[in-house]
Amino acid sequence: MNARTTDTNPAERPWSVTVAVAEVAETGRHVELAADAATREAVAKLAGVVALPRLEAVFDLTRIGRDGLRVVGRVSATVDQSCVVTLDPVRSEIDEAVDLAFVPPAAETATGPGARPLDAEEPPELLQDGTVDLGAVATEYLMLGIDPYPRKAGATLPVQAAASDPSGHPFAALAALKPKAGGKPQ
Repeated sequence: MNARTTDTNPAERPWSVTVAVAEVAETGRHVELAADAATREAVAKLAGVVALPRLEAVFDLTRIGRDGLRVVGRVSATVDQSCVVTLDPVRSEIDEAVDLAFVPPAAETATGPGARPLDAEEPPELLQDGTVDLGAVATEYLMLGIDPYPRKAGATLPVQAAASDPSGHPFAALAALKPKAGGKPQ
């Protein structure tokens, strides 16, 4: 792999693996990434999870025209979180599909090979200085796959017993305004 790892701003981008469009042959390029322990710890902190024992990504890069790039692949990870009910540890597996197009800023509205029509669901991403940061792509897709409300199997919220006093229910004040059978409010 000929990708470069950079440390531009570790707090904002803890995993940065850039690939220049010029480094991708016309026949394409296959890239496999595995985050080291320090990177996984930084990404876990950014994602707000307890731990990230595994974080991997596999991408196939193909050229779009002369200056664009298509990134297709998968991001997979093992994520440790706290149950929102019991606070017990919860482990989950993430497996997110990636399919993105990157174009230079000037080509954003251009039409040509690989360009998407203006009414396309997903507009292309913009290249930054002719490069794609695969680490940042993997981090974003990981965060999309994380369950925001992880729950341990079988964990349920305690149900409060119904109040025996009917005036304690939420609509008691409205019920008091309802006319009785004789036409007068209660």
